[in-house]
Amino acid sequence: MRTRLPTLAAGLLALLALASTVASIVLEVALDAGQRATDGIEAGWISGLAGLGLAVPGALVARRFPRNPVAWILCVSGLHWSFDGTCAAWVAYATAQDPWLPGVTIAWWLYQRLGAALLFSLPLLLIFYPDGRPPAGRRRWAAFISLGFTAIMPVTLLFVPARIAGAVDTSAEPTALQDLSVDLLRLPLPDSVWEVLLRLGYTALPLSMLVPFAVVFRRYRQATGLDKTRMRWLVWAGVVDVLVMLSALLLPQSALSLGLVVAVVVTGAAVAIGILRPRLVDIDRLLGGTVLYGALATLVVAVDAVLLAAATTLLGEQGAALAGLLVVMLVYGPLRHRLWQLVQRVVLGRRHDPYRVVSGLAEQLERTDSPEDQLLAVARSVAEAFNAPYVAVEVHRGGDSTLLAEHGHPVTDTQTLPITYRGETVGRLILPAGGPRTVLSPRDERLLADVVRQAAAAARSSHLAAELQHSRERLVGAREEERRRVRRDLHDGLGPALGGVALRIETARNLLTASPARADEVLRQAREDVSTALADVRRLVHDLRPPALDDVGLVGAVDQVADRLRTPALTIRVAGVLPAGLAAAVEVAAYRIASEALANVSKHARASLCVVDFSVVSDSLVVSVVDDGTGIAVGTPSGVGLISLRERAAELGGRCEVECPPAGGTAVRAALPLGSSFQEVPDGR
Repeated sequence: MRTRLPTLAAGLLALLALASTVASIVLEVALDAGQRATDGIEAGWISGLAGLGLAVPGALVARRFPRNPVAWILCVSGLHWSFDGTCAAWVAYATAQDPWLPGVTIAWWLYQRLGAALLFSLPLLLIFYPDGRPPAGRRRWAAFISLGFTAIMPVTLLFVPARIAGAVDTSAEPTALQDLSVDLLRLPLPDSVWEVLLRLGYTALPLSMLVPFAVVFRRYRQATGLDKTRMRWLVWAGVVDVLVMLSALLLPQSALSLGLVVAVVVTGAAVAIGILRPRLVDIDRLLGGTVLYGALATLVVAVDAVLLAAATTLLGEQGAALAGLLVVMLVYGPLRHRLWQLVQRVVLGRRHDPYRVVSGLAEQLERTDSPEDQLLAVARSVAEAFNAPYVAVEVHRGGDSTLLAEHGHPVTDTQTLPITYRGETVGRLILPAGGPRTVLSPRDERLLADVVRQAAAAARSSHLAAELQHSRERLVGAREEERRRVRRDLHDGLGPALGGVALRIETARNLLTASPARADEVLRQAREDVSTALADVRRLVHDLRPPALDDVGLVGAVDQVADRLRTPALTIRVAGVLPAGLAAAVEVAAYRIASEALANVSKHARASLCVVDFSVVSDSLVVSVVDDGTGIAVGTPSGVGLISLRERAAELGGRCEVECPPAGGTAVRAALPLGSSFQEVPDGR
């Protein structure tokens, strides 16, 4: 019940505001248009809509937070606005009848005197938003004192005599209502006291707003996290209110009331969203976009208003209409379009012309060769497109190495966007954050995505170019190291062995006549040396390419390796049907990967079964070695064997993955691209 009663009360206030608004609309519809145009009374439905814009958000807040004073400030002030509009509509309708309908005097008094307190809800909202607690300490007393000064004028107007109020407030009343008495409440004070109170109230009203604004500023500075987001909703409402009122001042007087309604409705909605769902939208983007595009729109409206006023002054209303039409069609229309584009380019950059941005970047990339220049071209294009003072493009180049290209002067507050290529993050784009120019609309995001794709392609090409150069260097180094090893083995092993054999044969020839037995012993030693040399030759040949690959094929060669590792406790199965004509590099890599994986199983896995399978899937040779052993413990660093598996696959542009399934064991799977690696096989092979 404690929660339900406040909710029902807030809902009742919102329904009363709705009923008042409907009543004002009905009365406005029933009025004669001619009489309504000359009575000088503001349309009541305008205040009614403003009241609904406060009461409905207040009821929503009260439903969720019934003890938050902000909810009741919205509900009560919303009902006040709607009732004020009903009073204005009743005065206009009642005075249009002959004779006047009853209740005109009290309705006019409520509209004239009680309506002065309509804006009293603004400082209340500023002081109690968002959690309903006023500032603590001395600031609380300052806030309450400022509210007291704000209340001087509306309270004084309840009791001040009409003749004194009319002397101080020079705004004219409707002629038909000047005889109505609005002195329903009186206090016997001297006229001089009333004049002082009125002038003090008018003077204190704008000055008393300084403390509530200071409270909001301090809360905004001290807020963090979700509270910061809530305060930004209030700041956004203030920005919208300022822009709306500035635009309304440049338009006819009738637009001022509509502008006030828009400002009130926006404030009520922003307060409710800030309390109930502060993360409904990205408030930072909304705030920045409102400041930027609102200022541009206000500037255009100001220019239009100045030109229209000048034409009216010089040519009169009828001449201004005809001349204005010709000027707009022939001169001002194209000029205004060009001016708008110029302002957009100065403030926003070239984001309004995405084709030029993307095509310009493509031209710059075509004229650059080095990866550094390409990334710098991307940074420059993004900076020009979004008129950003600083843009950086950072690309990963493998390991801990990165390539950074910067344009402009670095800033402290930045935002980072990832650069992806085919689902892989290859770098990041760094932009300034916190300013209106950095706010990205959906169209801006699409443009930035197109530019980032160019950056990703440039980053990927630079990375591939660097990797290609490193691969060439590694290939040359590996080739020279292999030549050096073969040369060393031939020079230090096979060469001396063959030289020794030649000496032994020569010695045997010399001993053949004198000591046949001794000659035979020397020849026997020479034969052993030749056998050792042949073993070295076989070892060299095997290191270059296992002979079993040519004798029994890839599956048979791996099965021979498995034969040497099979034990009564370990069963190894080798299977696979492969096409003929696999490239030598693919065969050797698959053989080495399978052999190394089998060696790891034999040494470390403590497995009872290991299955080796070869297959061709999507133009790749897939090597699978799966065992039911103990697997690899989490956090175990990769040893030389596992690293060599990945390196052998990477050399051919493939990949090798080592996994430990939840069921146990270890699975080594390597995919080696075949591509055009099938070689021509002569018939009959």
